[in-house]
Amino acid sequence: MRLVIARCQVDYVGRLTAHLPMARRLLMLKADGSVLVHSDGGSYKPLNWMSPPCWVEEREPDAAAGQLKALWVVSNKAGEELRISIEEIEHDSSHELGVDPGLVKDGVEAHLQELLAEHVETLGAGFSLIRREYMTAIGPVDLLCRDATGQTVAVEIKRRGEIDGVEQLTRYLELLNRDPLLTPVAGVFAAQQIKPQARTLAEDRGIRCLTLDYNALRGTESNEFRLF
Repeated sequence: MRLVIARCQVDYVGRLTAHLPMARRLLMLKADGSVLVHSDGGSYKPLNWMSPPCWVEEREPDAAAGQLKALWVVSNKAGEELRISIEEIEHDSSHELGVDPGLVKDGVEAHLQELLAEHVETLGAGFSLIRREYMTAIGPVDLLCRDATGQTVAVEIKRRGEIDGVEQLTRYLELLNRDPLLTPVAGVFAAQQIKPQARTLAEDRGIRCLTLDYNALRGTESNEFRLF
C-alpha cells in the first residue's frame, strides 16, 4: 500500500463530474488496484475513489498549470478518470501489509449467513445459491444467488443493518456488475434489524431490504410476548 499526504485537487470525469478543490488530503493506492482520496473528516468513507481494476499514470503537469508538481490520472476500463492535481507532497511511503486473514464475524452474524444459505428460499420463491463467501477484489460477498428469473443476486447479511452495510453492498454491486458473466446483478440487504436511514438509502439505490427472523431460520418459535 502506498500512502501519500499531499496538497491536491481532485476531479472525477465519467458518468457524472465531481470536483474537490485544492486542500491537504491522504491518497491511498492499494495493492488490490483501488485508489482512495481521504480527508481528516467523514469517518471511514473516502471523498472519492476508483474501484479496481484501474491504472495510475503519473504525468508532468502542463506549463500553464502554475505551481503543480504532478498530475495523476487514474482510469478504468469504462473510460472514467480520477484526475489528481498535486501542488505539494508532504509524505510518500509504501508498505507491504501481506495477506489479510479477513473479517471474523460475530457468532450470530456468521450463523445467519449459514442458515440463510441453507434456507435460501427465504430470499424469495425460486432462489438458488451459487456460492457462499463469493470472493471479489475488495472482499467476499456473503451470498451470491440466482433468482427465479435467472438474475444474479448479491446478498449482504448483518445482525444490525446500518448505512455502512449498504455502502459495502453498493461497492460489491458496482464491481460485480462489471463482470459480463454476472451482470446484471441485483442486491439484497438482509439483517435482523435495519435502521430507517439504512433502509432509505438501500431502497434509493435499488437494493431490496429483508428483515431476518433468526429463530424462524433456526426452525424454532420465538418465546417473546408469551406467558407459557
